[in-house]
Amino acid sequence: MVKTEEECQAMIHKSFQTPMVRFLRERLEKAGCAVGANFFKAVTCSEKVAGNYVTGQGVKVCSNYMRIQDEVNQVVIHELIHAFDHCHAANLDWSDCAHLACTEIRASHLSGDCHYKRELLRGFMKLRGHEQECVRRRVLQSLSSHPTCFGHAAKDSMEAIWDICYNDTRPFDRAP
Repeated sequence: MVKTEEECQAMIHKSFQTPMVRFLRERLEKAGCAVGANFFKAVTCSEKVAGNYVTGQGVKVCSNYMRIQDEVNQVVIHELIHAFDHCHAANLDWSDCAHLACTEIRASHLSGDCHYKRELLRGFMKLRGHEQECVRRRVLQSLSSHPTCFGHAAKDSMEAIWDICYNDTRPFDRAP
């Protein structure tokens, strides 16, 4: 059963207790981009997305697509990686398909979105190479909804910067 905005907002606050969310918030603060509790907002979304990061507004979590705490935690972690990228990269251009591809690669790879257990629950069963395949699939899915990344631009942009962005594990020492 999906959550109301109020229930989702409580779940967002509960996510602040998870080690990964605490770590990312600490790193953002150390980088000079502190994110307080009001940086996160539960909203009802018309698009079928779990959430998003909007420059100057913060993280929005789509309450109408959240059912359990783990889903909220994942969205918060994923979007905090976007916030970290925005804070850390002075020249991040959210209208540039390659820049979008890079932050999506990093967020999908570093957030745990493509952990094999999550993939099994989505119906994707593959023992070898599942993580990179999942990241590629999720990045293309995300980019396809962006107006500057239609057609071959999404795949071409992703492939052009794949190695650099996939191997960039900041703020972690290695991929979690």
